[in-house]
Amino acid sequence: MNLTDGLDGLAIVPVMIAAAAFGLVAYLTGNAVFSNYLQIHHVAGTGELAVVCGAVIGAGLGFLWFNAPPAAIFMGDTGSLALGGMLGAIAVATKHEIVLAIIGGLFVLEAVSVIVQVASFKLTGKRVFRMAPIHHHFEHLGWTESQVVIRFWIIAVVLALIGLATLKLR
Repeated sequence: MNLTDGLDGLAIVPVMIAAAAFGLVAYLTGNAVFSNYLQIHHVAGTGELAVVCGAVIGAGLGFLWFNAPPAAIFMGDTGSLALGGMLGAIAVATKHEIVLAIIGGLFVLEAVSVIVQVASFKLTGKRVFRMAPIHHHFEHLGWTESQVVIRFWIIAVVLALIGLATLKLR
């Protein structure tokens, strides 16, 4: 999550999308009737995590109001690490850890791009990307900041839908 926080609005909207997806997951796993109907694991008490996810979405909207370009406030490590930890904790509580790797695939992509860049440079002395994390690579290719941000938002929505589709794949 922390590596995604590099452009105005790039990190918060995918977090809000992931929070919405995990809010639905938390509600469904916490509700005995729905979890039985969908034949997913029922985890008592996790339905209340949907409220936490809703609060993150609301706070994210408030943050985005002031973080829209040109940003008046910045998230920084404190916010990005806390939000990533919150998503991870909800995934563990709802027993959907692997689904987090899909829904949060944008964050995984950003981290993998840094790992690949560092490993490649240390082993071969050559860079794979013009700059890591990968959102900066696309900027160096000529994409504007808004193009990178909005396209990454689209990727986050698609990944969230794919992640939610896996609820029945067991």
